Amino acid sequence: MSLKSDKLHGKWLVFMLLVLAICCAQASYVHAETNPGEGSKSSHAASVHELLGSGDLQFHGFVSQGFIYTSRNDVFGTSQDWGSFGLTEIGLNLLLKPTSRLQFSAQELFRRAGEGSSGDPRIDFAFVDYRLLSRVASQFGIRAGRIKNPFGFYNETRDVPFTRPSILLPQSIYFDRTRNVALSADSLQIYGEQIITGMGSISAQFGVGQPIVNDKDTEVSLLGMLRPGHLSPDMTLLGRLIYETEDQAFRTALSGIWMNINYDRAAVDTLASGSIDFNPLYLSVQYNAERWSLTSEYALRRFRYMGFSDPFLDSLDFSGESIYLQGEYRLNAKWQAMARYDLLYTDRNDRSGKRFSGRFAVPDYSRFAKDATVGISWNLTPEFMLRGEYHFINGTAWLSPLDNPVSASTRQYWSLYALQVSYRF
Repeated sequence: MSLKSDKLHGKWLVFMLLVLAICCAQASYVHAETNPGEGSKSSHAASVHELLGSGDLQFHGFVSQGFIYTSRNDVFGTSQDWGSFGLTEIGLNLLLKPTSRLQFSAQELFRRAGEGSSGDPRIDFAFVDYRLLSRVASQFGIRAGRIKNPFGFYNETRDVPFTRPSILLPQSIYFDRTRNVALSADSLQIYGEQIITGMGSISAQFGVGQPIVNDKDTEVSLLGMLRPGHLSPDMTLLGRLIYETEDQAFRTALSGIWMNINYDRAAVDTLASGSIDFNPLYLSVQYNAERWSLTSEYALRRFRYMGFSDPFLDSLDFSGESIYLQGEYRLNAKWQAMARYDLLYTDRNDRSGKRFSGRFAVPDYSRFAKDATVGISWNLTPEFMLRGEYHFINGTAWLSPLDNPVSASTRQYWSLYALQVSYRF
């Protein structure tokens, strides 16, 4: 974790603790005023108890441990041979509502996921939300802080195992190797929802901010290797529009991100200071019946590299393409089955990867991935969940280069087996 991220991490923690202290102090003061005969110690204890018990302050969390075995290639650590317990997620979150319109939310995450995520604590999100308009059919508000990026159906819920449809999300859309830059940004957002009687609801979110780019996995995924310089965020625009029917059976969304990431060269560096434009568009569709759900998402991702004074990087100007189709079937209240086909092309104009392979001597299958997945979930209790899934994969386009540093040593056809146990409170 960099010094910059440590400072930001500390500022957010201090901010949230100050808010909590002020609210507890205010509750203590009010309780003392209304109960003047009680001692200060019992007054403080009662006020904190009332604040917690009233629902104004909530603490929640989750713990999850995964096991990954692959027939070839490595995922979340050395997963070949004997498998890997390299996927660990521990989250603690806080929700504070001083008033009906004002809300503070924050989550600290400890995530170990291969070479790119060693388990250092990071703040996934920490923001203030103020609802300017709150009516039965209309909502409008503003958020500021580190906020989850609104794109697709699952990005805002991907951090918690219980709110994902599978252990691994469809990697063509929700890359784990660039999770940090995709999950949240230090930003300002406005949001709104309008219910239209007889038609359903329309909701929208729009934001401006700076993405989180100071991690190894993001740097290697974008630049091919760890470089002596560092990535820095530029201004990013993002937005999402969702339509949902009255019975919530059908919903569709259109999302877009306009992101620019700068590379600041070091004093001794083979690269010049350059920039990367990333402009993905997402179309999401879902149908929900009583026992089953069908979901599909499509993405068109434009990449453009400029100013690096490097023949390889400066030649990169392409559009990637992603799509998946996923079905879920709820067998009963405790068991749920899932099947999915996930398709990723790094360059839609070179889907086989042969043109890129001929120019840069890398495997052609590193430019695509075709993933057929089946899985099962068992909710033992509302707090405990067990999951298992199997993937048969053709291609390596979404593998982490940190876990697989030599692309020539990877294999085109491979299988992935995953188990996960999760607990929430």
